[in-house]
Amino acid sequence: MTTTTALPPVFEPPAPVPTAVDAAIRTSGLSKVYGDRTVVDGVDLLVPRGSICGFVGPNGAGKTTTLRMLLGLVRPTQGGGEVLGSSVDHPEKYLAKVGALIEGPAFYPTLSGRSNLRVLASLGGFPRSRVEEVLEIVELRDRAGDLFRTYSLGMKQRLGVAAALLPDPELLVLDEPTNGLDPGGIIETRALLRRFRDQGMTVFVSSHLLGELEQVADWLVLIDQGRLAYQGPIGDLVGSRHATLLVAGESAADLEVIAAVARRLGSTATVVDNHVRIDDAGIAAALNRTAMKAGVTLTELTVQRATLEDSFLAVTGGHLS
Repeated sequence: MTTTTALPPVFEPPAPVPTAVDAAIRTSGLSKVYGDRTVVDGVDLLVPRGSICGFVGPNGAGKTTTLRMLLGLVRPTQGGGEVLGSSVDHPEKYLAKVGALIEGPAFYPTLSGRSNLRVLASLGGFPRSRVEEVLEIVELRDRAGDLFRTYSLGMKQRLGVAAALLPDPELLVLDEPTNGLDPGGIIETRALLRRFRDQGMTVFVSSHLLGELEQVADWLVLIDQGRLAYQGPIGDLVGSRHATLLVAGESAADLEVIAAVARRLGSTATVVDNHVRIDDAGIAAALNRTAMKAGVTLTELTVQRATLEDSFLAVTGGHLS
């Protein structure tokens, strides 16, 4: 079933997110300024514990800078917040409970995947047994003895996820974790993230694959031009978009009749590419009955439900990058 739909000109966000949510990440006025350029502008994040949170926005929206501030890699210019109950001003208090993969994995090319993880485990003070556990989780044990430089892009990405899992984290932060994965790998990653959530872990994942996030995330944070544009249950954002109808008749002449019927029923109707697009799916039954009385047989009546991509485009003014 086709899911693309026309976008209304005005986006009306759902009600504000309640502040009483038990949060793994909470910020207030988080900002980062470089010279005269404000990259992150007063962001108030709230990410519930035990959720898979999708973190989205156009290129240059400030996502990576936000992640870096949360991980203590750069200091906020203004504002602050907490990660796992500790201030972002003291990342040493929470980083031991955080696993992260940001901007692609970096490993020694002449060491095997297993040896790379052992180096990281030694540096981080993690037990060596954890290396085999995470290799099993990301399904790389069969290739763990091969040199990293021989890995495909998808395998390198999975090894990066394995490295992020070494501390057995409460919070897992992933930046484009499905980069380079084939469809099978993407499906496996989706199942993996759900398993982490079901085990009580919070997963904060930045991705451009909106269709994938729509299938796996239950919370969404959307920033645009450094500012928070939406946060809350992903279903609330998608559900705020009206479903539409795509309708066809037996002949081209039927289209104007169908459009006229829809307008009499109080909807906006437009004839486009041998179909009539109607802005209200709620009139489907009445449209069918009334069109039949007018002598028109409907050969297609498709409900087009909004997608996360539709909502994203509406919030960001129609730009993906």
